[in-house]
Amino acid sequence: MNREVFFELVELKAKTASVLPFLLGICFSWYHYGSLHLGYVLIYFIAMFIFNMAVDILDNYNDYHHAKEGHDYKEKTNIIGRESLSLTVIRRWIIWMIVISALMGIGLSMIVGWPLLWLGLYCYLIGIFYSSGPKPLSSLPLGEVFSGFTMGFMIMLICVYINTFDSFQWTWGNLGSIFLVSLPNTCLIANLMLANNICDLEEDEMNHRFTLVHYLGKRASISLFVGLIVIAFASIILSVVLGLVPVTMLLTLLVLPFVFKQTKLFLNEQVKTKTFICAVKILAVGAFAQVVFFAIGLWLK
Repeated sequence: MNREVFFELVELKAKTASVLPFLLGICFSWYHYGSLHLGYVLIYFIAMFIFNMAVDILDNYNDYHHAKEGHDYKEKTNIIGRESLSLTVIRRWIIWMIVISALMGIGLSMIVGWPLLWLGLYCYLIGIFYSSGPKPLSSLPLGEVFSGFTMGFMIMLICVYINTFDSFQWTWGNLGSIFLVSLPNTCLIANLMLANNICDLEEDEMNHRFTLVHYLGKRASISLFVGLIVIAFASIILSVVLGLVPVTMLLTLLVLPFVFKQTKLFLNEQVKTKTFICAVKILAVGAFAQVVFFAIGLWLK
């Protein structure tokens, strides 16, 4: 397996969905608590990244097995079939990645506290059953909710907790503040899956995967795609108004022309090989801008 195949297998291009919420969590921790535990949070980052790769390999593995015969997906679209990858090797990669990341997480929980164990357990269950089991979450009209909430909110919450475990208070006010600041990424990550399901509607239905798009229809799903983008940027403004983030975060609105252009391209044509990348770019640019302008606000504070 060469490097390019491995990167596609672990879907490296989509790792902004985990890395940037993590960085936002670091910014939030320092802005509100003035606290960073860099050693602990680095362990968390490595464990999170390894598990994220394992989940994406598992997704490809399960998609390969669940694909119906008689269609081109299994042999020509899925990376495992297209590159004739060894299923035994794939299974070993999945097991070892999950075990290693879990052991790192358990060890860290023994240091920073058991709330991390329960938060991590939730993330592991969502990650594994996202594509596994008789009714995978990704094949139900729940995938966007779970992917957005887990990647956008939970990754940031865990990062904040690890950085502030010696002073963090589990109050609705604290959780609500973190949720609002994470909401832009939560919406944009959910849109990533929504865009994927819009593009794959016919193929998913042939493979008996009835996603949210199947129930809403393409037109309503596209409207939802636009609506989530509006919510994402509106929540940035609200976070500034409430003092949850520095005023420099308003500079994130500078990326709106780019977001508008990519959204327009996607609205014109929903083709996986051509316009799904628009949702990836919107997430990458939007999330990156939030981290950069939050960090600038920290520097000017």
